[in-house]
Amino acid sequence: MIEKNNKMEKIVSLCKRRGFVFQGSEIYGGLAGVFDFGPRGVELLNNLKKIWWESNVYQKENYYGLDAGMFKHPKTWDASGHTTGFSDPLAECKKCNTRIRVDKVLNSIDVDADEKLEEKELNEIFDKYRDKIRCEKCGAKDFSKVRKFNLLVKSNLGDFTSEGAEPVYLPGEACQGIYLDYKNIVDSMHPKIPFGVAQIGKAFRNEISPRNFLFRVREFEQADTQLFIKPKENKKAYENMKQDRWNWLLSLGINESNLKWHQHENLVFYAKDAWDIEYKFPWGFDEIEGIHDRTDYDLTQHMKFSGTDLNYVDQETGEKYIPWILETSMGLGRLFVAVLDNAYKEDELGGEKRVFLSLKPQLAPVKVAVFPLLKNKPQLVEKTREIYKNLKKEFKSVEFDDNGNIGKRYRRQDEIGTPFCVTIDFDTLEKKEGVTVRDRDTGKQERVSENDLISFLKEKLS
Repeated sequence: MIEKNNKMEKIVSLCKRRGFVFQGSEIYGGLAGVFDFGPRGVELLNNLKKIWWESNVYQKENYYGLDAGMFKHPKTWDASGHTTGFSDPLAECKKCNTRIRVDKVLNSIDVDADEKLEEKELNEIFDKYRDKIRCEKCGAKDFSKVRKFNLLVKSNLGDFTSEGAEPVYLPGEACQGIYLDYKNIVDSMHPKIPFGVAQIGKAFRNEISPRNFLFRVREFEQADTQLFIKPKENKKAYENMKQDRWNWLLSLGINESNLKWHQHENLVFYAKDAWDIEYKFPWGFDEIEGIHDRTDYDLTQHMKFSGTDLNYVDQETGEKYIPWILETSMGLGRLFVAVLDNAYKEDELGGEKRVFLSLKPQLAPVKVAVFPLLKNKPQLVEKTREIYKNLKKEFKSVEFDDNGNIGKRYRRQDEIGTPFCVTIDFDTLEKKEGVTVRDRDTGKQERVSENDLISFLKEKLS
């Protein structure tokens, strides 16, 4: 059993040590809430994206992909409600000026407080429990009043930099691009309702207190789907959507006991109903994906602010209406951490402790690692290079590794989550007895003929 209080530290350490995630701008001391995905991390992230895209575009009827630009007309965020309603409740320690997320701190002491409550309500709750809350940095109990801070990140761009002009915002959520292109999609693709649009896009948040590694950051990617349906025909479709998202997470190998549902009592401004799938992170259950019934809020708002008719004309009945929208929205960084946490294992193998990532083969950043038994034997290295090149043509993400002894190589690949390691030894050369293939999870080794190696690995990796 891995203790919760240090499991996250172990995962963060592994991520840096094995090239999954690096602190952003680390050579300058780092930038809080900003991270870079390293060589292994970007492979895992891309595998997650590929599987998500396959599931939500190619395998679904009447779904279309989109990649909307990040910069949008400033009125976009007025129409969406983000300039007035997109904020976090914060209080500041009067001794050291550290800011805290009031709703999260209250929740940590089992007090029900939602970020969507008004400032007055939050202050009333916060005042009641002030004596139980200490600053995590200096230990003081003296905090300011609760204030809401807008999370949109402002920027300047082109003509909008002139005095008195509206600022440009980096996207607070990626889905607004789908609403702005809704009419173009309808006019070009002529979809019959219900139809969906899927997108993976960047979002930015002016997080005052980023925390928990990739969970709450200032720059991240969202994987969103928006299902456009007939008004008030949402109940069955919403339930189907919730079940689909739950099943998809299970398909990644996530243990069902690590997931639970949470229904929002205090809804955001655009939602009629909202459910989160929460994952049991080392710090407790927290949101991994949101499923929202947005009704016709977004299209109605954009039609009002833009003056553009966004009514859908039903091809069967001729009826005109604003579609309702059902949304799924997932932070890919959060999914990334959940997948690593779920896969992180410690055990003993051959009398030694080891760490390994028990990732499904489809997710593993490296599918196969290939070793020469000894790196100072040219014939072994040459044969290993030959097999490595053949495997790389077939499986793409294959590593050649001759650094350190064979045991250290196994341990290194275990931590990366590589499902299979192939070792070329003297029997491969002299007796033509094939190669040794080692299974990551069990440590079991078996001989496989060189001619059968690709088909053997194909079956195992499928």
